[in-house]
Amino acid sequence: MSTVSFGILIVDDEVQVCRSLSEILTLKGYRAQYETDPLKVLAILESRDADLVLLDIRMPQIGGIDLLRMIKKHYPTVPVIVISGHATVDNAVRAMKYGALNLFTKPIKTSLLLKEISQIRQSMEQRQLIDEATSFVSEDPRMKQVLTVVETVAPTQVPVLITGESGTGKEMIANSLHALSGRRDRPLIKVNCASIPETLLESEMFGHEKGAFTDAKEQRKGLFELASGGSMFLDEIADINLNMQAKLLRVLQDGKFLRLGGSKTLRADCRIIAATNQDLGVAISRGAFREDLYYRLAVVGIHLPPLRNRKQDILALAHHFLAHHSRVYGKNVTSISSDVETILLSHSWPGNIRELKNFMERAVIFAHGDSIESSDIPDQYRDIDLDVSPTDLHERYSGAARDVIIEALSRTKGVKQDAARLLRIDRKTLYNQMKKLKLL
Repeated sequence: MSTVSFGILIVDDEVQVCRSLSEILTLKGYRAQYETDPLKVLAILESRDADLVLLDIRMPQIGGIDLLRMIKKHYPTVPVIVISGHATVDNAVRAMKYGALNLFTKPIKTSLLLKEISQIRQSMEQRQLIDEATSFVSEDPRMKQVLTVVETVAPTQVPVLITGESGTGKEMIANSLHALSGRRDRPLIKVNCASIPETLLESEMFGHEKGAFTDAKEQRKGLFELASGGSMFLDEIADINLNMQAKLLRVLQDGKFLRLGGSKTLRADCRIIAATNQDLGVAISRGAFREDLYYRLAVVGIHLPPLRNRKQDILALAHHFLAHHSRVYGKNVTSISSDVETILLSHSWPGNIRELKNFMERAVIFAHGDSIESSDIPDQYRDIDLDVSPTDLHERYSGAARDVIIEALSRTKGVKQDAARLLRIDRKTLYNQMKKLKLL
């Protein structure tokens, strides 16, 4: 839960206070909004657009303590911080009695408030990770075995390598390994190795000293230092070059590293979790990936099967996403028609769980009644020939995707960045698709 996705609702009848707090929170990266009419607060919370409420204690129409009681009655999990220009012992006791986390007096010491908000956000983030770790939806025996392995391995310190196609849930498994470990109260640093330019990767990972290179105007801690005591998730591990692979291997072997341009040896105290959608065995045979690094990373290997091979999970996941998106969008969509269920089971899901989640989100948005009907889903799903096998469908999808990418590259004279922009996808997604379709 990044700061930008963390919503804070300021409730105060003084517009200037609202604007001032909103500006401070926005500058710190939070998503802030304010309301001067206390009677509108419950409606805002119903839209699920606020993760935290900052509540003034003295307001017209309804007092802050009474509003606090109403918030806690209808939305008991939403944390509330009370703010008052007339703080008394009685007010503080009543605020805590009815569920406020803290009480700040005006003028507010913003440094203390920001520290409190940061702690609340981190606590909610940890709780969210644990909820994810214990709420996997699966009826498939192989996935149940995967979850058993996760629960067994999570409390240990051994590196884990997660493999599987894009969209199969590798990041969720990484979240679970961290959330169920003894490191859960420390950071989980996520690194997309494919998205960081090779020239910057070493500096990003290990940090640098002032003057280490032309633009190094000050010392900077790397991700290994920021992950100290926690875990590091190295996604798309197959995309790092051989030079960086050697340096990563040394860290895994010795638990030590140097900042770029530095001479002081630092200790790397973090648990490594790596993931890839590539076949590392093939990469090793091509000389593109170090075999010794592979064995260091894959002390425990976890492979996630594609959704097309987990037929038992398709409807279970679809109903799970249906309930989730119905809550998010405030709709009462409770079922999926038999026609749509047939389509769900017939589709090959090349985008795996991510594609199914997006499918259900769109279906909920366009649903007019309490059931998902075929008219609520995109044409490309309705046009599926149900007599065609999933394997044939997957081949058709791959062929169509290959043709679209080739045309985009042709129109942009082979410039991948421009082709990705034309296709309205990011460069990394295009790169992964090209490798998957053997266009690289």
